[in-house]
Amino acid sequence: MAKAWVLHEIGDIRFEDVDIPEPAENEVLVNVKAVGICGSDVPRVYETGAHRMPLVPGHEFSGVVVKTGAKVSADLEGMRVAVSPKIPCRKCEMCAKGETDLCLNYDYTGSRRDGAFGEYVCVPVDNLIELVDNISFEEGAMIEPLAVAANAVRTGCAGIDPSDNGVKIAVCGMGTIGLIVVMLLMDMGFSDIYVIGNKDSHRDKAIDIGILPEHYCDMRVEEPVAWLKEKTNGVSVYFECVGSNESIRYGLETGAPKSRQILVGNPRGDMSFSRNTYWEILRKQMSLIGIWNSSYRKALDVGSFGQDGCSVNAKGAGTAQIDDWHYVLSRLEAGGINPSKLITHRFPLNDLEKGLLIMRDKTEDYCKIMICNE
Repeated sequence: MAKAWVLHEIGDIRFEDVDIPEPAENEVLVNVKAVGICGSDVPRVYETGAHRMPLVPGHEFSGVVVKTGAKVSADLEGMRVAVSPKIPCRKCEMCAKGETDLCLNYDYTGSRRDGAFGEYVCVPVDNLIELVDNISFEEGAMIEPLAVAANAVRTGCAGIDPSDNGVKIAVCGMGTIGLIVVMLLMDMGFSDIYVIGNKDSHRDKAIDIGILPEHYCDMRVEEPVAWLKEKTNGVSVYFECVGSNESIRYGLETGAPKSRQILVGNPRGDMSFSRNTYWEILRKQMSLIGIWNSSYRKALDVGSFGQDGCSVNAKGAGTAQIDDWHYVLSRLEAGGINPSKLITHRFPLNDLEKGLLIMRDKTEDYCKIMICNE
């Protein structure tokens, strides 16, 4: 037997004994060493429920392979891994095109099948990403949100030269994803970055990872649209990491002509535009780009990929795009990013609900809450 947090019904999550799962022929059993609580886990547990229940939630995790299925080499046992939670069907139109991140009939660890809020979880062998020794289990558990942010940054800044002094970038929302977006932008070489938050802790974290104090807007005391217009005279790329009508409006009203509006935040409710805001989109020919999840391709050799995420041929020219997961892995291995700075709380597995309640009730300032099983 093992221990896990089982969601039986909306609002009814219990820490209880469960059977250790048995891996299917193309799966492995992972002993979970670290799992992060995602912002999406809170409404899943307390508001909407999962796709099926009872279910063990949790999709941001790392651990050690302890058992392999019948068609998986036993040599994998003992491997330190992070795990991509999205499981493509590999049969639909998008999978046939190689775009498995846009699979139409996917499964998902932690929302559609049992996840990592427990001691053990079974996952497809194709979803494993090996962790080298200089990447901790906590960092491994953060590869999933890092990859989501990487998807946003690499999409939003594609083709833009970080050395171009005319490029102004704004990020609204200094939660985990927003801060990681900033971290990745800086790692890419962008420096003219302006951020919007609404807590003292947001400001502290933003400055800690390199944002200039004068580039931080506290929306409690300053109006973001007026502030951005004064600071930038037009934003080139705007990352919306909140999921609210107001924060989307900030980008649309301050965007430069041909600007990119990158929509990252999960929506808090219905979205609507005023007539004048809609005119801004049309007249400035803005691009609104939605971001969901991240790209993952199995078994890539990342050794030949540069900092920009392109593979390098013998002449040094970029020839292909690395997926988001391996891009993040390459930056972690190189020491270009330090996501551990964003961990504000660490709890043992049996105290996981404390983390959920902190996030639900906002009784404390937090960024990333990590559950450690080591």
